[in-house]
Parts: sequence; structure tokens; C-alpha cells
Amino acid sequence: MKKISFKKSLLSSILVVASHLPVFAGNLSEERLDQFVTEAMTEFNIPGIAVGVIKNGSIEHLKGYGVREVGKEGLVDGDTLYAIASNSKAFTAAALAILVDDGVLRWDDKVIDFLPNFRMMDAWVTREFTIRDLLTHRSGMGLGAGDLMFWPSTERTRKEIIENIRHLKMVSGFRTEYAYDNTLYVVAGEVIAAASGMSYEDFVQSRIMNQLSIGKSCLADITGLAEQENVAEPHVTVDGKLQKASRLHEIGDPMVIAAAGGIQCSARAMLKWVDVHLNDGAGLISKKQHEEMWTPQTIQPVSLSDKNWHGTNFSAYGLGFRLKDYHGLKHVSHTGGLLGMVTYTVMLPKEKLGIVVLTNQENGSAMRAIMENISQSYLETGDVDWTARFSDIRKRNIERAASQVAEEQSDTEAEALLPLDDYVGLYRDPWFGNVKISKKDDALYFTAAKSSKLKGSMTPFKFNTFKAIWDNRSFNADAYAMFSTDFEGNVNGLKMKAISPLTDFSYDFHDLDFKKVE
Repeated sequence: MKKISFKKSLLSSILVVASHLPVFAGNLSEERLDQFVTEAMTEFNIPGIAVGVIKNGSIEHLKGYGVREVGKEGLVDGDTLYAIASNSKAFTAAALAILVDDGVLRWDDKVIDFLPNFRMMDAWVTREFTIRDLLTHRSGMGLGAGDLMFWPSTERTRKEIIENIRHLKMVSGFRTEYAYDNTLYVVAGEVIAAASGMSYEDFVQSRIMNQLSIGKSCLADITGLAEQENVAEPHVTVDGKLQKASRLHEIGDPMVIAAAGGIQCSARAMLKWVDVHLNDGAGLISKKQHEEMWTPQTIQPVSLSDKNWHGTNFSAYGLGFRLKDYHGLKHVSHTGGLLGMVTYTVMLPKEKLGIVVLTNQENGSAMRAIMENISQSYLETGDVDWTARFSDIRKRNIERAASQVAEEQSDTEAEALLPLDDYVGLYRDPWFGNVKISKKDDALYFTAAKSSKLKGSMTPFKFNTFKAIWDNRSFNADAYAMFSTDFEGNVNGLKMKAISPLTDFSYDFHDLDFKKVE
């Protein structure tokens, strides 16, 4: 009954917002857009979405759908602030481009010239590491390496994050492979601070947000977010039920990863930002440096879906943007994901078309379906039901993941090999820090010293392996925890990995290597 009631309330909220907004003329009717969005919201259980479309410098659509927080009356509109997550990376790249224009630094300056304490695991790589390398995901570290330092929570400073990078293992050659990371964008933010003499937040706010007159609706410094009323809250689905999720940082607290994914913006502000890029930097950045941002820096493999769906032949990462060909057109984009929110920005420069989709649920299928439906309408590339397509894909992925987990757990002893007291103790990883394994209610309990939200019970799985079941069920990231022993059978270490293959890569448990501290 509660579920039915919520859906009726959500539909009512959608219709109220839509009925109070003007009708725009364009290649996509308002009625058709409403259909795309409401179908995706219903199919993927999204409480609130903001959508913006700009073409030839004019806003053709700017609409809000649904609610800012489930169970509350506040409606989403074009001015609702969302965490844009990794769409923040383009702002960081643009800030560096401005400093290049100012003559303060160059793309290929060495990072250690600005941050002498910066170190990679390899000394030669440290010496050669440039500002450009910070932005292009080709460091040699693995996917999402170090993300657990700030995800799902952190008590670390930016200085601590930078100092810990030296302990992150290289898994490929320097500049040889693409592997998405966030930690090096934190470094890039501190380069901006060192080069400009201002904090990252102050520089981006003054030289970008205020310059574009979006300073009140696009915030690099989110410490004032508590004073804002029109703010979307993050949501996740737990056991089939939609619920509000915790933020990486509580509203009002500074965002340690602001340069990687901490900016908050409205759809209206993002359209202004997009329009700047559709016009070669539009006075904010020189045309030369803007072209550099949109020049392929790191080659990416072309996905089979992109090749089959859009005729894509190349894919690359620029400076803060992804680049590919899309139905014969240059396609510039980025996505963003934080716990409980995902966002999408797309630009088609030749068409002077920009699209922004902001959602307050971590399900990425909705934003992708909406984006593809809008793009398809403007480019007239077909009549695919993208909501149905992404729904089918999502269901298959969930089924495959569930099958894999079920197979792994089909023949387990569910009994610890050693007495529980043998596992109790303090364990230390070089970059993540300390975790405490204690006993609570006759079971093991995991507590991370520098990530207070990462805590939970540990149930026996088999032999010396346990399942870490996090107290915060919104993480959807339970993990295996395998203890090691020395030759005398004494527990001396701990390694981990996510249980489900669908776990967000930022839970990089597999990079941890704990040693028991006597």
C-alpha cells in the first residue's frame, strides 16, 4: 500500500511541476520530453530529475520532474541544486586552462614543481608526472585506485590523500592504459591552489562561477549549501525500497574531493556552462586552450554497444571530458556519480546542441535512457525505446551478478576456521590506514579509523574468509574479508574484495593489503 501511495504522489508531483512551465518550440516537443522522463522515472524508481536542453544558444527545455526528497513535498525545478559528481572534473580542467592562459603554468609542467611532497610509487614516474597526466586517467594505477580514502566517507585531509598516493600500486605502464581515477583530480585541485594562491573552491567560484554569473546556482564551495532550500537529496534502493542515502559529506561541510566530484549545480547553471563550451570557451577560456581540453589525450576502447548503436569508431579522454564520434558527429560528454546521485552532460558541437540530465538516485540507467531519447529526437537517428533497452540490460546484469554470487556461496561451510578471538586486532594498510576487528555480540565487527561510516558485522563464509555486512545498507557494497596466517597459524593479515560484480568501482577493497599490528 505504501509503495502504491508513493507512486501516486510522485506522479502528482511530476504533473504539478510540468503544468507550471512554459512550452518551448524545438526538435523535441515538451510532451515527448515529458514522456521520456516520466517513463524512465517510473521504470527505474527515480524520485526527481532535472533536464535541460540548449541549442544555438537558446534554452529549448528546462524542466523539473518529481521531488527533491522522497516522502516530502519539495518539487524539483530547473534551479534545484544537484551534486554533479564527476562532471566537476571539467571545471577543474577549465580552471587549469585559465591558469595556462594567465601564464602561471603550462599543461606539461611537472607536478612536483608545484607540490614538492607529491609522490607516485615509482620515483621515475614521480619526476615525469605532469599536470596533464593528472587529468587524463593514464597514471598506471588501477581503476578507482585510492577511492576508499574518501568513499563512502572520510576523515582525511587533501594533504593526507596526496601523501597516501605513493602507496598505491602501479598495475600498468605509465601513460600506457586508460584507468579512471579520482585521487589525481584531488591533486589537480591542490595544484590550482598552489599556483593561484587561492583555495580550489575560491578560484573556481571567482574565476568560473562568478564570471559566468552562476555563482548562486553553481557552488564549488558547498559549505554554504545548508543555507539553500532548493537542494536535491541523494537516494538509493535497498531491498526494493527507495530511501534517502547519506552524503559523502554532510551539507555544510567542506568537500575534500571538490576538484574530483564535489561541485553542486542546477540544470539552469549547467546549461550556461555547456553553452560556454559550445562556443569555444566564450571568453572564459581562450580558444586555443579550449581546443586542448577537447583534444584526445588518452585512447579508450570503443564499447561494442557504442559501435553497434551509434557507429562509433573512436573513443578517448580529453582534459575533463570524454570524446567520441556519434552518428558521424563529434560527441563531448561526461557522467558523474556519487552515492545516491548520477548526472550526465552531453554536447554535440556541430549541432550547437547541449543536454543536461541530473538525477537524485544512483541508478544510471534512467539518465542514459533520457539522454539517448533526447539525442535521438534531435538527430533523427531512429526510433529506439531507450528506456526499454536500458531496462532489459539492467535486468540481465542484475541476474548475472546474482547468479555469480549464488554460485560462489552455494557450497560454503559458514564456520570460521579459527576461534574468533584469533582474528581480533588492529590491522593497517599503507594508504587506507587502520581498521579494528573486534568482537560484538559473539561476532566479528569491522571499524575503519578514517572512514567512520565503513563499519559492519563480519559473518563466517568459509575457512578464514568472512563476509563484511555494512551497517549502512545504502552502500550496496558488502565485501569478502579473507584473513591470512603465518607458518605457525597465527593471523597476520587481511585482504578484501567486493562480493557483487555490480559494486561501484570506488569501493576498491581489492587494493587493500592489511597487516596485523601487534
